[in-house]
Amino acid sequence: MALSPSAQHPAVAEDTPFVLREQDGPVVRLTLNRPASLNPLSEEMLEALMEELKDIESDSGIRVVVLGGAGRAFCAGHNLKQMRAQSNKDYFVELFRACSAVMLTLTAMPQIVIARVQGLATAAGCQLVASCDLAVAAEDARLATSGINTGLFCSTPSVALSRNVPRKAAFEMLFTGEFISAEEARRLGLINRVAPVEYLDEVVNELAGVILDKSPVAVTTGKQMFYRQLEMGLTDAYDFAGEAMAENMMAEDAREGIDAFIQKRPPHWRGR
Repeated sequence: MALSPSAQHPAVAEDTPFVLREQDGPVVRLTLNRPASLNPLSEEMLEALMEELKDIESDSGIRVVVLGGAGRAFCAGHNLKQMRAQSNKDYFVELFRACSAVMLTLTAMPQIVIARVQGLATAAGCQLVASCDLAVAAEDARLATSGINTGLFCSTPSVALSRNVPRKAAFEMLFTGEFISAEEARRLGLINRVAPVEYLDEVVNELAGVILDKSPVAVTTGKQMFYRQLEMGLTDAYDFAGEAMAENMMAEDAREGIDAFIQKRPPHWRGR
């Protein structure tokens, strides 16, 4: 369960998009766009984000997605005011189903998704960070699964969090609701890189560039394989990995990459 600390949200023009989209070649930047309320994952935000992700998922020309938040926070979780106005369990079941669908799409889509984290990332916002493939945070970023503080355990965020950090670290975050720093999040494995806030975009772009330099086939194959094997037993994981690697070897990019290595030249990826 996720939480936004803001109960009173300033008026926002009806035509203001919930998610901003900007494309630069093979990189798309998605920005949660409700900065005054710390970009909560409201019904509307989840719907808009899912629509963008599904559109990107089917576009083979896009290879990296950078997901960030406008203003002083990445994402402060669900919209508590919107939730408190409801009392029907079916509503909450559907809300959390929609949120989980977004998180699952982040891992299922072939593009690499990098979280660009500044300010706060709490509850479902922390879940969003954990669900991205990679994450870069500003030095002043703070992360928490803070639902426990309002009597609401962060059950759905615990799924992503416990798959990112060691068990006892996840347990402590979930049961104390305390914030951790960006550097502590990096130490635990929730964040990959930490940067001064003024260099945050530079470090994000650098990481995206590293991904873009790799074979599109290897990256797409690797992402799918990585997440599937995590849910398997050891023997099944090796069987699946071996089959995936053999299939990868049949791709033009694999042959080109090996030839380039042997010939001591840069590879020329064909994406096949």
